[in-house]
Amino acid sequence: MMGARPAAFNEVEVRAAAGLTMVTGAVAFAYAYFDKQYIPLQAVASLYFAEFLIRVTAGLRFSPFGLMAGIITRGRAPEWVSAAPKRFAWSLGLAMAFAMTIITNVGIRGYLPRTICLTCLTLMWMESVLGLCLGCKIHGLLVRRGWTSFGAELCVECAISARIDHGGACDQVPEPLAPAAGGQDQDEPEEIQEGEEIHHAQQRPSRDRRRRRPVASP
Repeated sequence: MMGARPAAFNEVEVRAAAGLTMVTGAVAFAYAYFDKQYIPLQAVASLYFAEFLIRVTAGLRFSPFGLMAGIITRGRAPEWVSAAPKRFAWSLGLAMAFAMTIITNVGIRGYLPRTICLTCLTLMWMESVLGLCLGCKIHGLLVRRGWTSFGAELCVECAISARIDHGGACDQVPEPLAPAAGGQDQDEPEEIQEGEEIHHAQQRPSRDRRRRRPVASP
């Protein structure tokens, strides 16, 4: 059941899916670069377009590489991350896959399709091996600059719906609770009272000694 789009993704599955797509693209790129055979690149570009389209609209687990990544990483502890930056990065991948599909199927050959393919492979390698999602970084920069509000409001919602803490799915840290009104004022009188009791206790012996002194008769 597809239902609503997920608010968080498992980073382990995301990196595994990026590795699988990278291997598939590397094979197609090798055929295009060394043998000048662009049919594998055409097929992979169309596959990438369908892959990223499903990721953006339905979610990672419904895409072909996402299904394989889920099988490979089964049994591993999930590492939840916010879905908005990943979805933004996959939207960029969808745009490049669409461009590659058009370019390769209309007969354009040479440096243009190979450069786009090499760029995609580099981004996939960065995410699968280094755990660095460049599209997520771009999304965070756009949100911080106020250039887009897409996904900025999902942080608390995804933390509640996915039942994960703010350190995993969200980059926002909940504001610290304000101290109780009058809490510090209530503690200070107790400390002052204790100090006054000690001060009075120290003065009592001197007062008692004064009272015990005999008074000289005139």
